[in-house]
Amino acid sequence: MASSSDPWTREYNEASKLADDITSMISERSSFGSGPEAQRHSSAIRRKITILGTRLDSLQSLLTKLPAKQPLTEKEMNRRRDMLGNLRTKVTQMATTLNMSNFANRDSLLGPDIKPADAMSRIAGLDNSGVVGLQRQIMRGKIL
Repeated sequence: MASSSDPWTREYNEASKLADDITSMISERSSFGSGPEAQRHSSAIRRKITILGTRLDSLQSLLTKLPAKQPLTEKEMNRRRDMLGNLRTKVTQMATTLNMSNFANRDSLLGPDIKPADAMSRIAGLDNSGVVGLQRQIMRGKIL
């Protein structure tokens, strides 16, 4: 079992507390009825869900870096992966409850998904000014 001073465990416990907070906020949501207060409450829930999603991404990143810094048994790694997966599922369910369709694929907010190989083939042979020009065209929406 990991010690409480382990950064991954601390971060996971904070994320878990945030998930519990969001769950209680969702259950309170019906008491607000409708109107500006209900909208503010829903916005606060959405904001916290987004923050929690970012924390889960950070936990995933920490998990991949841990074996080099802190040797863990395979059993412990699997346990942490399962914990992270369960929390991610819970967050996705919360987002679904609030009809946050974009949460599942936050990358879609940045435009169409482009595979790295496709992006690399587009800039092959371009100098710095060519890359900047391509970026400007993409930002203007002329090239997708």
